[in-house]
Amino acid sequence: MNRALLVIDVQESFRRRPNWRAVSAPDIADRAARLVGAARAVGDTVVWVLHTEPGSGTPFDPALGHVRLMDGLEPAPGEPVVTKTSRNAFTTTGLQRLLTARGVREVVICGIQTEQCCETTARLAADLGYGVVFVTDATATFPIEHRDAPPGRGLDRILADPATLPTDQIIARTEYALAGRFAAIAALDDLAPASAR
Repeated sequence: MNRALLVIDVQESFRRRPNWRAVSAPDIADRAARLVGAARAVGDTVVWVLHTEPGSGTPFDPALGHVRLMDGLEPAPGEPVVTKTSRNAFTTTGLQRLLTARGVREVVICGIQTEQCCETTARLAADLGYGVVFVTDATATFPIEHRDAPPGRGLDRILADPATLPTDQIIARTEYALAGRFAAIAALDDLAPASAR
């Protein structure tokens, strides 16, 4: 079965946000790089996905120069880079067409954020008929404020609020939602053993 690794939004934009210091996996670029190396070693397609919000004035606005892969990540010749404006990697890109042209039937997902762009891409990929492998510990996320939290609070107050959902619970909920329905859950060490680097 032809397989593709989707490296989703492991981009400098996130490091420019105030909540970066609360990220679940500060070494996410290294984790993604391990998967990239393993994918290349067996001839799998590697697809790089970047999120962009043109005209927003945020770190995701391409005009500010942060919509680029984090240091240590670089596409090899022939590896496609797609840019999206939606949460999932399919709706606003030609990703499905690209995967079809390469005969891909299974996708492996890593990147940022666990419960947003990564999970949403996994769900849509499953609906489109792809086999999906979700490498949870090669994804990263951030604490989520309660929906009724007052706007504009600093990160310290958000983290101190008992109603804030911590990253370990976000990750667990994503696995519960995906496993057996949309994706097989895999560990980084299973797909890219540290000793093989």
